[in-house]
Amino acid sequence: MARVAGVDLPKNKRLLVALTKIYGIGHKISKDICKKAGFKDSLRVYELRDDDIVSLRGIIEKNYKVEGDKRREKAMNIKRLTDLGTYRGLRHRKGLPVRGQSTRQNARTRKGPRKTIANKKKAI
Repeated sequence: MARVAGVDLPKNKRLLVALTKIYGIGHKISKDICKKAGFKDSLRVYELRDDDIVSLRGIIEKNYKVEGDKRREKAMNIKRLTDLGTYRGLRHRKGLPVRGQSTRQNARTRKGPRKTIANKKKAI
């Protein structure tokens, strides 16, 4: 079991794909890491030796912010915007789309499930 940055990498996947399971590592960075470590693109996680895993850990810890540090940085950026009272910060606080999307028809991901408002009962 290859454990890198506190994440167990799936055994049967290619290393390029398995590294993207770590928060903060996408396809491009995964490719760069493999190139720095000198691994082939077709290498699978179960084919890694212990010293390969150690070198992989070293490259990631030395050059990239991942997992907890990355999440903390993102949270601090959002907190900074809300504390400053910027427009983006207010949108974060209200739970509405931040980047200019319309909210009249869509935006259900940010706003959550619809809350139906009951109609008035008609007088007979």
